[in-house]
Amino acid sequence: MSEINKQEIEEKVIEVLKTCYDPEIPVDIFELGLIYEIAIDDEARVKIKMTLTSPACPVAGSLPPEVEMKVLGVPEVKDAKIEMVWSPPWDKDMMSDAAKVKLGMY
Repeated sequence: MSEINKQEIEEKVIEVLKTCYDPEIPVDIFELGLIYEIAIDDEARVKIKMTLTSPACPVAGSLPPEVEMKVLGVPEVKDAKIEMVWSPPWDKDMMSDAAKVKLGMY
């Protein structure tokens, strides 16, 4: 069995995450800073710790399964699990500079 390239898988996972949007904010969830951790094990199983802009976010029920399905669509990924976390709470300082520019926060 060939050894997996975790960095290559992570890059592809990030590409996919950048296609997921909070419908109320025109910035993808990766640039928004909603992804706290991407862990890839030796079997190419991906575990993502993510949050939402608030626990009452209207997509709390639909966004995590969407993220999971898109990550599972990466050919190298054998399994994907999304863990919702609320600590630390998300705030606008977690956004990338690109997201802040897009939202006119600079």
